[in-house]
Amino acid sequence: MVDTGSVPSAYLSIAFLTIVGILMPLTNFIMSWALRPRTDPSRPHITRSYLLEGYERDHSLYPRRLSTFECGSEPIGDAMIQFHFQYYWYAIVFLVFDVGFMFLVLGGMIVSEETSSVGGDIASAEASLAIIGLFFAIMSLGVWYVFRKRGRIYI
Repeated sequence: MVDTGSVPSAYLSIAFLTIVGILMPLTNFIMSWALRPRTDPSRPHITRSYLLEGYERDHSLYPRRLSTFECGSEPIGDAMIQFHFQYYWYAIVFLVFDVGFMFLVLGGMIVSEETSSVGGDIASAEASLAIIGLFFAIMSLGVWYVFRKRGRIYI
């Protein structure tokens, strides 16, 4: 590990990135609030730009703005559809395995790092593998429970 001098100097870059991360969206919000076109109180369907003098737009000439979709396609039928809950189970099982394999890769990296050095701590690598094995056992138990239900889903 590289000695950076002191603890405050080590966290100076993190503090700087935090300030930049807060100021960037805040600046965008302030700029969009200051430069956006404003509606005229006496004529609410007309917007004027204070930045570009003389630029006015009449939104009453656009009748589709009251439509459900502004993309040009007319809605057909009802928005409410019957979606079987079984597909949510498939998505949840996929996410469980996705997170599980992410931890599997992380565990493999830890074991590889521990066993690659000459004086590597094999006991630490075995402990990390035991913890990851326990995680996979709990995950497999949950997936077994989901597959055991076979459509008997009570919400």
